[in-house]
Amino acid sequence: MTIRVDTMRRIDHLIGVPLCAILTPLVFLCDLIRSLWTSPLKPPKRVLFIELSEMGSAILVDPAMRETIQRGAAIYFLIFKSNEASLNLLQTVPKAHILTIDSSGLLPLFLSTLKVIIRLRILRIDTVIDLELFSRFTALLTGCSGASKRVGYHIFHGEGLWRGKLLTHAVHYNPHLHISKNFLALVHAAFANQIELPFSKVHIPDDAVRLAQATVTPLEKEIIAQRIKTALAASNRSVGPVTLPPKIILINPNASDLLPQRRWAPERFAELIIEAAKCWPEALFLITGSPSEIAYAEHIRTMVNLPVVINFAGHVQFEELPALYHVSDVMVTNDSGPGHFSAVTPLPTVVLYGPETPALYGSLGKSIPIYAQLACSPCVSAANHRKTPCIDNQCLQVIQVSEVLKAMQTWLNPVPLSASLD
Repeated sequence: MTIRVDTMRRIDHLIGVPLCAILTPLVFLCDLIRSLWTSPLKPPKRVLFIELSEMGSAILVDPAMRETIQRGAAIYFLIFKSNEASLNLLQTVPKAHILTIDSSGLLPLFLSTLKVIIRLRILRIDTVIDLELFSRFTALLTGCSGASKRVGYHIFHGEGLWRGKLLTHAVHYNPHLHISKNFLALVHAAFANQIELPFSKVHIPDDAVRLAQATVTPLEKEIIAQRIKTALAASNRSVGPVTLPPKIILINPNASDLLPQRRWAPERFAELIIEAAKCWPEALFLITGSPSEIAYAEHIRTMVNLPVVINFAGHVQFEELPALYHVSDVMVTNDSGPGHFSAVTPLPTVVLYGPETPALYGSLGKSIPIYAQLACSPCVSAANHRKTPCIDNQCLQVIQVSEVLKAMQTWLNPVPLSASLD
């Protein structure tokens, strides 16, 4: 069983702070000795990216990784084992270059961390780019890596979230800049030919954020299409041939336990499907999710109780998501991984935001964000370890079904919307 998010936060604070304090002078001494023969401005050759907990970040960091490759460096990636599949969508990182840490328990976490530190030294990683926003655990990994160049976000004159002085290249995290550009700022610091305080004094234009597309074969699409037909036949108890409806609409109602406040109410999703079925009666609705979300998806399907709605949670492996997105017409999702995974495909997506803002974490794909912009939102940030006291997510509750339907209509064939939109 995976360690709970709050448990990891407590460990990061209670153990991470003293360990960062202990490690800081040791790393400083090693850097001082290393400086006798190694320049801190030496161009990187082997770069390790660290992003452990967010699967969607594997997509958002892809432009930064491709920039690193273009500059002539080999890239490696360190991630929790449970999130490893997210790196396979674009295959930017060679499979042999993916390192994992097992977060299924405290002992596996400890042992796999030790193995990773040893392997980093065997690989002779010369540059580490810590993508996490002030995680002390990743700061410790960065400090123990043996890399001569260590790049990450530093608090500077801010209060709280202290994690020692383990970086050689301290980058200012800009809370007003999209996270994909913040990641590119880290790459600029890694390749800079002069020391800046703080890094990175460079303009990052919008066209610098270029997202690759996943490769999907006709066979992969056919396999998914056949699986949808099978689920449709089972749902309607059909015995004859089944054909795919002209439109397939995906509904992703869940969000990770990292931030459950991102969930639009299941009752709202049910209402959305009912109204959308009136607008597009020829459409098939697939409620998607992981195997652990089957019951949640079934609850929504039961509330809707229409033959054109299928609980499709658990029917698709993670690596099959691009194929599913290729055969679908539009997806509505909470602010979670699928909103980013769909960005590597042509699938239009409507993403519902609340505790976070699309200005910082918006999808890089064909997406329409819906965001109420309440005075309290966004309530999570790097400054609070993305933890909010909110137990009443009005930022999502105020989003109306009519708003979502209008966004969906942007990509679906225009039809007269139901009276509920008037």
